[in-house]
Amino acid sequence: MSTWKCPKCGRSFRKEGQSHYCGKAPETVEEYIQVQEEDIRKPLLRVREAIRRSLPDAEERISWAMPTYWQGHNILHFAAQKKHIGFYPGPEAVEQFAEKLEALGYRYSKGTIQIPYSETLPLELLSEIAAWCRETGHHA
Repeated sequence: MSTWKCPKCGRSFRKEGQSHYCGKAPETVEEYIQVQEEDIRKPLLRVREAIRRSLPDAEERISWAMPTYWQGHNILHFAAQKKHIGFYPGPEAVEQFAEKLEALGYRYSKGTIQIPYSETLPLELLSEIAAWCRETGHHA
């Protein structure tokens, strides 16, 4: 099995160009967003605000190296990926919103929704999913 070595930090990975943090991982959601590439920051901030509107009482924290919304348990996560924002509300939420996701053409799998950077962000849908996760107790 071949490995790829990051030219910046020297860490080795299985996948060529694998996304990771060079150095110390961010400790806050704000720090997580600020260490991303400039063109990725704006969509991440917009996703963050959509989630915060739906989960105003949830605590923001970093869990699993991702921005996480917590209220007695992890409600959902999101993360910057190479070509998309990963939105992680859990398998029940993805199943609940599968028809809307399909209608919008988003890729999804068990617990994961991929939102390409090149497309308009579905902020109302993300807010709706976040609220549903809070209200039903289904979570990531």
